[in-house]
Amino acid sequence: MTTTLTDHAIPLFPLGTVLFPDGLLPLRIFEVRYLDMIKKCHRAGTPFGVVSLLQGNEVMRAGAPAPERFHAIGTRAVITHFAQPQPGLYEIFTRGSTRFRVTASSQTPHGLWMADVEDIPADPPCAVPPDLTYVAAALVRVLDALTASEFTPSDTPKHFDDAGWVANRWCELLPLQPDDKQRLMEMRDPLLRLELVGDVLDRSSFEG
Repeated sequence: MTTTLTDHAIPLFPLGTVLFPDGLLPLRIFEVRYLDMIKKCHRAGTPFGVVSLLQGNEVMRAGAPAPERFHAIGTRAVITHFAQPQPGLYEIFTRGSTRFRVTASSQTPHGLWMADVEDIPADPPCAVPPDLTYVAAALVRVLDALTASEFTPSDTPKHFDDAGWVANRWCELLPLQPDDKQRLMEMRDPLLRLELVGDVLDRSSFEG
């Protein structure tokens, strides 16, 4: 059944990953349903939505046993770098911006998902409490080691004094299950998110 959407509907990119606000996400675009969408977003300077898959594959396959299903809460992705190394292939860098909730969605005949969304407020500024400063300090060490990586550009703004920002970066780095990352991304309380990350670090070797 086709749902009638508003003129403010945004394109969606269902992926097997979770994009956090301020997170970096490199993508190689080759599917026909996304090539035109990405080109239009790049030219207009508009974001698209990244939502984590519940069912289905990132790449659309004919005769797939089940249609794509995705979480209702996702994150807008802003294109920060665009390249076309060859015809039919785009290589882009995106940065996560605001979270949103899908209120209605519909799939176009060529497979692109469009959705009406409502914004979710950004994390309120929240200082890292004294008992969790070790979480921020460990993140400093990890990101320093990754500075040369294309996934962590050296000019990326860093906010080691902000609980939400520190928690989000750890959520990206830690080997958590996609559903766990989704739940953490959806949390409205950045301090609780940071406390849960601290619990994971206490059980791992990341803080060493």
